[in-house]
Amino acid sequence: MPRFCANLTWLFTELPLTERFRAAAEAGFEAVEILFPYEGSAQDMRDQLVWTGLAFALMNCPPPNATGGPQGFAAQPGMQDRFRRDFDRALRFAKVLKPRHLHIMSGTADGPEAEAVLIENLKWAAARAPRQSLTIEPINRHDMPGYFLDDFDLAARVLDAVGAGNVTLQFDAYHAHRITGDVMGTWLRHGHRASHVQIAGYPGRNEPTGGEIDYPAFFARLDADGYDGWVSAEYAPAGATATGLGWLPRAG
Repeated sequence: MPRFCANLTWLFTELPLTERFRAAAEAGFEAVEILFPYEGSAQDMRDQLVWTGLAFALMNCPPPNATGGPQGFAAQPGMQDRFRRDFDRALRFAKVLKPRHLHIMSGTADGPEAEAVLIENLKWAAARAPRQSLTIEPINRHDMPGYFLDDFDLAARVLDAVGAGNVTLQFDAYHAHRITGDVMGTWLRHGHRASHVQIAGYPGRNEPTGGEIDYPAFFARLDADGYDGWVSAEYAPAGATATGLGWLPRAG
């Protein structure tokens, strides 16, 4: 059975952030991720991780833009300096929080030039932080219009061009289904590149039960393939988080 992680940006939001760590541990999760932890105290969050014994699986880069700008610059031509400044800001938080993975967001862009810029920036980041695992994630354009990295074949091409051992695929099953309509087939083609997995029901992006994605079969496939990374629950609970955790094998 996979090892499950709670996304504290999406789960237990009925509680203040600092109380979500304990709630996740008590529910049976072994790790947590926070998409954008930059508004809080990194040390306070680190203390919560230590007290609960939870691993910290992942955070996003870059920090959020308070002016409402785009999420991510890694594929935007002309924004290389901005990307590098924001990457270094993220590394300062990562030094305290010690995430297993740092997800680099491509932002909105199109075309061959954007692909070349993304490859250039990922090569730079991989060399800048050689001991930090970095991920890229295909995200569907229905949920994030204009997002550059919206295709798994494109992600594979970028990873091959970067050629860095610390840059890998972040496989979100919800996004995979919306992009391809075939989670299992997409995993079979690209899962060997994945170091982190995220799950949510489809189409509502609620609990990973029912819907169009057969998660028991997907979890069995992960086990059969020897996947040993985290599987993160990144979904919007239909009600209170705790009442919808029947899918989690170690719940309670």
